[in-house]
Amino acid sequence: MKLPEKYYHNEDVVHLAKDLLGKVLITEIDGIRTGGIITETEAYSEIEKGSHAYNKRKTDRTKIMFEKGGLSYVYFCYGMHHLFNVVTGKKDFAQAVLIRAIQPTIGIEDILIRRKKDKVDKNLCNGPGKVCAALGINRQHYGLELSGTKIWIEKSKIKIKEDQIEATPRIGIDYAAEDAALPWRFVLKL
Repeated sequence: MKLPEKYYHNEDVVHLAKDLLGKVLITEIDGIRTGGIITETEAYSEIEKGSHAYNKRKTDRTKIMFEKGGLSYVYFCYGMHHLFNVVTGKKDFAQAVLIRAIQPTIGIEDILIRRKKDKVDKNLCNGPGKVCAALGINRQHYGLELSGTKIWIEKSKIKIKEDQIEATPRIGIDYAAEDAALPWRFVLKL
């Protein structure tokens, strides 16, 4: 069952980044359904320097972050990778959760083809660029409603205990000065 739109309206982006662990991210792109269990996330908010929308910075790329929660924020990073984020919270307050890793469970053969791999291993979907490549997500999917038919998140039957979640500083945001140390990256230990 898809998460309801109201779920994404929660204004506590750190809570949502943690709560998305164990849920299932699914895509249906070009008639191919793929997906997996979300195992790593990072929270971003306009109030901290790690965010693209820090200090209310609204650009063509970040404008979707200022919409109400429940939309996709997809951007191209380092000229190589697409990264998928879940916009959360209320309109006009920019925040999003980056999906950093999944454990593939749906459409594994297609995921392997997209990732140009022969077999499933721990490196198949263990980075945000790899997640997008595996699930077929690119800039065409910017701004999609997560209640739609191309990208959505479902509840799973996995019961997560607090000791299965590791909180650490986010990765690759040294430019964020003191905010780089915020423990806003969450990893699910399955």
